[in-house]
Amino acid sequence: MHPAFSVIFLTTLIGAAQGLFLALFTAQSYAAFKLLPEPDAHAFYGQGSLLAVLLLAAGLVASFFHLGHPERAWRAAAMWRTSWLSREVIVLPAFMGVVFLYGLAHWLDWHPLLMTLPGGLPVDPSAILGVAGTVLAFALFLCTAMIYACLKFLSEWHSPLTVINYVLLGGASGFSLAAAFAAVTAPELVSFLAAWAAIITLLGMVSRIASLYRNARLKPKSTLQTAIGIKHPKIVQKTQGFMGGSFNTREFFHGQPVAVLRGVKWFFIIAVFPLPLLLLLSGMQGGAGVLATAFVVQYAGLLAERWFFFAQANHPQNLYYQSIA
Repeated sequence: MHPAFSVIFLTTLIGAAQGLFLALFTAQSYAAFKLLPEPDAHAFYGQGSLLAVLLLAAGLVASFFHLGHPERAWRAAAMWRTSWLSREVIVLPAFMGVVFLYGLAHWLDWHPLLMTLPGGLPVDPSAILGVAGTVLAFALFLCTAMIYACLKFLSEWHSPLTVINYVLLGGASGFSLAAAFAAVTAPELVSFLAAWAAIITLLGMVSRIASLYRNARLKPKSTLQTAIGIKHPKIVQKTQGFMGGSFNTREFFHGQPVAVLRGVKWFFIIAVFPLPLLLLLSGMQGGAGVLATAFVVQYAGLLAERWFFFAQANHPQNLYYQSIA
C-alpha cells in the first residue's frame, strides 16, 4: 500500500497521547494506594494532560490532510454500526474531552470526596475521569488498529498482532514521554515511569518482531492466473496497456525498491526498541535530556515503523498491476 504521511502522523501522535494519559493515571493510581509519592498535581497531571490534548489535536489536524473533502468529515461518524473508522471518529473527540476534564480537575485542584471504597480509598472526580479516560484510550487503540486488522484481503494486517502492536507501541512512546516530562515536573516518579516504559518497549519488541516473522512467511492466496482468469501455467505481464501510472499504481503500491523497505525495517527496529531502552535505563535517575532523547528517537522510529506497516501490505490488485510499462 502507499503510505499516507497524514495517517502516519495521526496514528503515532494519538498513540503517544494515549500512552501519556495512561502513564499519568497509572501514577495517580499508584499514589492513591500509597505505592508512590504524590506529585504536584497542578504541574504533573494538569500540564501532562494539556500535553496529551495537544498531541491528540495535532493528530486530528494531520488526519484532515487525508480527506478529499474535509468539510464533510463529520459524516464519517454516520456508519458507526459497521465501520471501525466511524467508531474511531466518535471515540477520539470523546477521549480528548475526558483528558481535558481530567487535567482541568487537577489544574483547579478540584477533588471533592464522592465516595470511599472498601479499605478507605477515596474517590474524587479525577479518579472517575481517569477510569473513563483509560477505557476510552483502549477503545481508541482498538478502533484505530481494527481499521486495518479487519481487512481480510490484506493478510499482513489481518492479525491480532496488529491490535497488540498499536497498543504496545503507543503505550511505549507515551510512557517514554511521561518519564521525560516527569524529570522536569515530578522527579520522584522518573524511575517508576522509565521502568514501565522499558517494560512496554520490550513487550512491543517481542510483538512487532513476531508480526514481522509472520508476515515474511505469508503466501498469497491468489496468483496472476486467478487475477486475470486464465489457467495457463506460464503467464508473464509485460505491460499494463498504457505508458504511465494510474490510481491503482499510486495508491496501492509504495513505489520503493526492496532495499528501501529493508533499510526502513532495520532502522525502526533499532530506533524503536534497543536505543530507547538503553537511554531509558541510563536516564532512570532523572536525566531529563537523556529521557527526552529516548522519546524523540523512539518517535522517529515509530514514524518509520508506521510507514513500513503500510508499505508492507500487499494489495491483491498488485497481482494484476505488476508493471507500468
